[in-house]
Amino acid sequence: MIVDALQRLQQAGFPITDYQYTGFGAIYFVDFILFHKLLGMSKLLSLERAAGLERRVKFNKPFKCVEVEMMPASAAIPNLSRDTKHIVWLDYDGVIHKDFLSDIQSAVTVLAPGSILLVTVDVEPPEDLDYKEAEPSFDASNVVLGPKHWMKYFEFQASAYLKLGLSESDFGRAQLPTRTAEILKASFTRSIVSRTQVEFLPMFNFLYKDSHWMLSMGGLIGGATEKRRLRNSTLRDTKYFRGDFGAPPFEIAVPRLTRKERIYLDREMPCADNWVPKEFDLDPDEVRKYRDIYRFLPAFAEILV
Repeated sequence: MIVDALQRLQQAGFPITDYQYTGFGAIYFVDFILFHKLLGMSKLLSLERAAGLERRVKFNKPFKCVEVEMMPASAAIPNLSRDTKHIVWLDYDGVIHKDFLSDIQSAVTVLAPGSILLVTVDVEPPEDLDYKEAEPSFDASNVVLGPKHWMKYFEFQASAYLKLGLSESDFGRAQLPTRTAEILKASFTRSIVSRTQVEFLPMFNFLYKDSHWMLSMGGLIGGATEKRRLRNSTLRDTKYFRGDFGAPPFEIAVPRLTRKERIYLDREMPCADNWVPKEFDLDPDEVRKYRDIYRFLPAFAEILV
């Protein structure tokens, strides 16, 4: 969906091919491969902070045009060129943290107009080790973590970005994606206040499960020209576009289907709201979920070697 969005922005006048992409490629570089092959991007920078992975990361680098820097985002972001438009994806693998918010503030401050910033964080409850940072004397062997502890963690990591008047009941497991989204929204919008010629234009708010629940939010740093191009783009016509962070996130829900069922459904896509298959039983809601994502859903196959 991110690739689809960037293709639509390119059609609307954003020179995405010439942008620099900065992300966390790790050892798989999935996003780098997609952006290079499907968008033609050749200025690609992967950041890696785990020194023990350096040889493995560099061995798995997929293209010559991918540059690898062994440094955290906090060190790399301030040095990004102000003369280049960027796509920066801060794809963190943990729950919200004050260091993440500092990186966001830095990126929003330095990225050139027309640049895109994406942030991914875990929205599961903080674990014992996460919480221990908020309360060093905490002994996990005697206590089961719950909303009281999660509230204390969020207050420690992001007190300046939390809404006023929140109570312990606002930090239950089901509420954590909403609290996290509120914090990210505040970090985007407050960080850009000092830049009078541009604003942060929301585009993405995805909630999905990748072994655990994750949230990806982001948008465009732009002035009047970028705002007009975004408004006139076909991106606004997609199901996943979120031009307002106050709207519910686009939840990526993948129905459990066999290969044969998918082939059958694909022949009818995009289908009407009330359409259901006749040959097998499938809830209409599951059909609608599949209709929303079928274009972007990878096809996997099992082989016997």
